[in-house]
Amino acid sequence: MQNKDQKINSLIKLNDELENYFRNTIIPQLFVDANLILRKFTPPAMKQFSLKLDDVGRHIDDIKDNFRFPTVVENIQHVIEHGEILEKEIQTTDMRWYQMNILPYIVAKGKKNDGVIITFIEITSRIRDLKEQEKLISEHELLLDTISHDIKTPLTSLGLTIEMLKKVPEKGMDRFPVLMEKVENSVLKMQEIIRDLTDARQFDTRYKAGEELLDFEHIMEDVRLTLAQQILESGAEIECEVDHSQILFVRRKLRSIVYNLINNSIKYRAVDRPLRINIKVYQENDFTILRVTDNARGIAADDLEKIFTKYERISRDIEGTGIGLYLVNEIVKLAGGKITVNSEPGKGSTFKLYIHNPG
Repeated sequence: MQNKDQKINSLIKLNDELENYFRNTIIPQLFVDANLILRKFTPPAMKQFSLKLDDVGRHIDDIKDNFRFPTVVENIQHVIEHGEILEKEIQTTDMRWYQMNILPYIVAKGKKNDGVIITFIEITSRIRDLKEQEKLISEHELLLDTISHDIKTPLTSLGLTIEMLKKVPEKGMDRFPVLMEKVENSVLKMQEIIRDLTDARQFDTRYKAGEELLDFEHIMEDVRLTLAQQILESGAEIECEVDHSQILFVRRKLRSIVYNLINNSIKYRAVDRPLRINIKVYQENDFTILRVTDNARGIAADDLEKIFTKYERISRDIEGTGIGLYLVNEIVKLAGGKITVNSEPGKGSTFKLYIHNPG
């Protein structure tokens, strides 16, 4: 008799300890038996999943909407049937993220699966941090791609000018000042690009440069000077209509967008007609629209998606790395905007960039 009382007291003690654990844990937990009946839950589960005390004893199918994700019943049944621990990340309708662990509840006698214990650990902040890290990595890669791409033009110009300088004694010194000016401009441009990189790193060790209110005409003038030689050699006529001048953006990024779009039009100009480029900046709803239209070669319908792919080149007869339009697209997307393109082979293309206005 005494031995029986000891066993009863031991069971009561164990039950009290279990109840005490369930009352005091800060982790939402549920115990669902093999018949999918909710048998117990911790107080945090009441708050997180709107459970009530009278939900105990109900079939999980009748209260699954409280959990705000669709596959909870299937997940529980899978663990009961297979006896495997299931771990997955879930998001509820209030945009919170949880690590959900479903563990089989094995009865020691006969090793029978008598249900599951479900644990929810909130990981919203961790998911946000991971997404922020992914964004920063993308920003870092984009910055390096932009720097390497933008430095190519002044570096090429510098190399050509040096070759011309080597031949100066043969042709006389009258061209020496002009050539030296080109050398100086190329070096200054490369210094400016490198300074942008250095400033970005000093401003924020995570490679993020700050937005500022920019005057589009100033950006356009900078690009014209950078591409002066290409514009002159191609005979391109660039018309600029600015209905909305001020744009909130990162300076080097907006400059890179305009530079790449104009440079792309010049590279893919048609050989049978003078190149015309029309740039228009205006407002449309909550966006500033930057529209660039040209009468260059145009793009085939099958190639419209390819042009934004890194290292993709649709015309092998044109010198390039296949990175310019990729950079434009990535910069706009990271800023929360979008880019569209309409083109017809033999007639030209129109790129429209949608840049979010500050709220």
